[in-house]
Amino acid sequence: MAFSNLLRPSLRSPAPLQRPNGPLTRFVLSALLLSPLAGGVAIILNGSPAFGVGVFAAIATVAGVGLWRHYPHARLGGCNFVTLLRAALVAGVAGALAAPAQGWVLAAIAAIAFALDGVDGRLARTSGLVSEFGARFDMEVDSVFALVLALIVWLSGTVGVWVLVLGVMRYLWVAAGWAVPWINAPLPEDVLRRKSVCVIQIAALVALVAPLLSGAAAALVAGSAAAALLWSFGADTLWLWRRRTA
Repeated sequence: MAFSNLLRPSLRSPAPLQRPNGPLTRFVLSALLLSPLAGGVAIILNGSPAFGVGVFAAIATVAGVGLWRHYPHARLGGCNFVTLLRAALVAGVAGALAAPAQGWVLAAIAAIAFALDGVDGRLARTSGLVSEFGARFDMEVDSVFALVLALIVWLSGTVGVWVLVLGVMRYLWVAAGWAVPWINAPLPEDVLRRKSVCVIQIAALVALVAPLLSGAAAALVAGSAAAALLWSFGADTLWLWRRRTA
């Protein structure tokens, strides 16, 4: 699973020789505080609170281990708390997979999680707590969010199974890296392109879970977002292929 990348030693930010316990302790306490939110969101969406809390516990556990191994700062900061908050909302939305359907409440909760996406990065920069762990944590929460929303869109019958392209591309990329080593090479820092496409991807999925789009309109929105996502991954693949070593 791509989220396991949080545990990989390839992160460029090295862990300090003496890891402070403060950030991990605050992270665990924050996770315990936010666990009821994941279950509550699932209940509001007529889903499974146990599944929502379980998904959140899995995310928090992997992220907590990654934080302990790779986080370079002595403070946890509001940035990582916001990312953990988004993870709780995403996990709660995952609970709705038990009864997938379009709905304004679902769309509103998804929109809140989406709106918080830019807050954690801004807080990290203003507080001097930027880290590769934080960036990876944020990216993997986005990936889980996209997968959950794509599954809901498909299971609710809004768009056909092909809409899962919007949720599985990150995981297909990671799987491809296991089979084709040159895919794991560092990519250029084209953050604007990737972030812009991610915004298009999530925004389209949020719109698709609202009872607003159906039929041809829904297919057009999903297809446009899928085309942008495939273009972005294709551009990265081509760039790496041209620079692969024999």
